[in-house]
Amino acid sequence: MSHHKLFVSQSNVFSGFQKPFEKADYIILGVPFDVTSTYRSGARFGPNAIRQASLNIETYSFRTGIDVEDLKLHDLGDLHISTDTEKTLERIEMVIKDLLEAEKIPVTIGGEHTITLGIVKGLEDKASKTAIVSFDAHLDLRNEFMGLKLSHTTFMRRINEKLKPGKIIEVGTRAVCKDELDYAKKAGIEFFTAQQIRKEGSQRIAEQLREKLARYRNVYLSIDMDVLDPAYVPAVQNPEPEGIETHTLFDILYGVCDKRVAGFDVVEIAPNYDHGTTAIQGAKTIFEILCCLEKSRKGGTKRKK
Repeated sequence: MSHHKLFVSQSNVFSGFQKPFEKADYIILGVPFDVTSTYRSGARFGPNAIRQASLNIETYSFRTGIDVEDLKLHDLGDLHISTDTEKTLERIEMVIKDLLEAEKIPVTIGGEHTITLGIVKGLEDKASKTAIVSFDAHLDLRNEFMGLKLSHTTFMRRINEKLKPGKIIEVGTRAVCKDELDYAKKAGIEFFTAQQIRKEGSQRIAEQLREKLARYRNVYLSIDMDVLDPAYVPAVQNPEPEGIETHTLFDILYGVCDKRVAGFDVVEIAPNYDHGTTAIQGAKTIFEILCCLEKSRKGGTKRKK
């Protein structure tokens, strides 16, 4: 065996456990892109900060009884991004298509939230049968913002117009402009506000989500870490007060993660704004979703009819 293979390896591999691509079920892809950021920038440093955090937190999930160590993960590394947003989105789309063709579940680490548009384009053949569930403080449904039609504040509207997914549901909403509310109503985009979640409790919200998702063949999950309260995630690009707590997010996710999940992303962490707390929340979120998906794929979660 050649020495470079024997004594040298990439140290910053998500979770530290690496299976060869062919044998992996879940493929980690970093997208260090934040060209359209408007308040704080720096989400391009998110993927590596989350990887580093993932090496330093425990891997056993009490919620599922599964250990991340036992999952078949492969970290592809980072996408070669361009400062041209369209080009970056095209590259994401191509990589996602490849991964889906290889029957892998793509786990994308951002980067700014705009990257979800590229990922959903990669799911395009399945778009009409796919429901997108976005956990986010914002609706991201503006038509344009600061002169840009394609940005982290408009991408969900572009997804709806161009890709026409079966359904878009947003969870944790608390920061909108009136135009977005009008558009959501007109376009049939549903959302659960952070206030509603607090009032009704995560179990009731998860039940409602399950009902709404029942008729779709595929589900895509997008987690903008600003869905959590800034007390938990100080280093997000657009912090908004009155967010939800980490356990609430996990409880709702646990209610919607099943075999239909085609992939997910975790985005919008700009790690330079804190001392690592936010990246740890991001890594933990990925761990929990992975364990949840593994459990449902192995038939461990029996849903009540």
